[in-house]
Amino acid sequence: MTTSAHGGRVLNLDTLARLRRGPRTPGPALRLPVPDGMTAPLGCDAVAVPARLGRLVMPRLPRAGCVYADATHWWWLVPADSDHALEWPAPARYATGAVVPDAPEIPELIHRPNGKLPYTPPIPLYLALCRVTETAPAWSRPVNAQG
Repeated sequence: MTTSAHGGRVLNLDTLARLRRGPRTPGPALRLPVPDGMTAPLGCDAVAVPARLGRLVMPRLPRAGCVYADATHWWWLVPADSDHALEWPAPARYATGAVVPDAPEIPELIHRPNGKLPYTPPIPLYLALCRVTETAPAWSRPVNAQG
């Protein structure tokens, strides 16, 4: 062990890297489940928004898939990789694998569509979120010609 001139322990880069990779005790990663009787052939991711926005987004969707909610957030199941080439507008969060971070329990299923697929179509969801957050969709923003 190396000590500094002041008697404290000196941490080098290797030690810091090991500390960062060291054992952590996070809670279990909770995933939004695909309800019984439904299949997710395209895999599942989720889009989360604050609950106040969820209430505004839902009526703007032509079709909603499985929607989960708790007191603070609403989550929509979308096909895996629905973030490809999309910048979801803040404060929306994209959750790969439909993992619900920092939740003490799995949120309640508040909407289940008819049929076997749990998905909300991502483009209508993206456009509804852009609308309620007053964000221009990425493809309609001016392109900067500087380079």
